[in-house]
Amino acid sequence: MARQVALLRAINLGPARRIAMGDLRALLVAGYADVSTHIASGNVLLSSDLAPPDLARELERLIAGRFGFEVPVVVRTRDELAAIVASDPLAHVATDPRRYQVSFLERPPDAATASRIEAAAVEPEAVALAGREIFAWHPNGIVRSPLARALGERSLGATARNWRTVMKLLELASGPAWASRSRGRSP
Repeated sequence: MARQVALLRAINLGPARRIAMGDLRALLVAGYADVSTHIASGNVLLSSDLAPPDLARELERLIAGRFGFEVPVVVRTRDELAAIVASDPLAHVATDPRRYQVSFLERPPDAATASRIEAAAVEPEAVALAGREIFAWHPNGIVRSPLARALGERSLGATARNWRTVMKLLELASGPAWASRSRGRSP
């Protein structure tokens, strides 16, 4: 079984679309091994034989059935996540992991969307598109950032995590205690 990381989009951001991580783990432990969660923003670690796109669709189905609303899910294997971290195209400028984000997409953006995103990055911000990931450096925060707005467009279908969370997810997916931590409990 492959270690995989499921990233849920747009949950627990306000009073609507709330999912308690304990309830999510309880839903998933019946069908998957090594289930754990990391923080309440919708990060699930589990082991599965399903290919990432198939796992994403299955998790979306289960979540909609249990919680009553649709939640887009993007899945990366542990090895894909390690490759993302190793590539780190903005390492030379991103100095604060809380202001450095990776947007995870189901598929690479088309040329017009990629151009629009690149044009939204105004100094001192920086952006790097790399297949199904978009790396964005927001040194002044995301509140007034045109780049952050472009990355948050629903049509893009991305879910973003800051660099600190990406690194922690890789650590959790790689750790030797994966199975012992995962018995339905959050690490």
